Amino acid sequence: MRIKRGVASRNRRRRLLKLAKGYWGRRRTNLRRVKETVLRALAYSYRDRRQRKRDFRRLWVVRINAAVRPYGLSYSTFIGALKKSEIELDRKSLAEMAVRDPASFKAVVETAKANLH
Repeated sequence: MRIKRGVASRNRRRRLLKLAKGYWGRRRTNLRRVKETVLRALAYSYRDRRQRKRDFRRLWVVRINAAVRPYGLSYSTFIGALKKSEIELDRKSLAEMAVRDPASFKAVVETAKANLH
């Protein structure tokens, strides 16, 4: 009995075309273009899932730095003072606090500043 592969190849094509949904022109319909585009898109999404984490951390550092400058501190001295004060707040929550709740952020800065020396 011979093996017929129509179902498998059709499923493979259907899967690729489904991934290419929303693409423009031949990138959505022509299988060769779809393969190239989908492969590249998946590579970019893999890379950028990691990149996003770095980008957000950089954003939080910039925000914290901008928030502690009026108190006469730099980012690095502030983080060092937090470590000495044994305040274990992560950068995300510190940045969020600096934007949304300046009063409590000021309290954290003052506490850290007191244990600076």
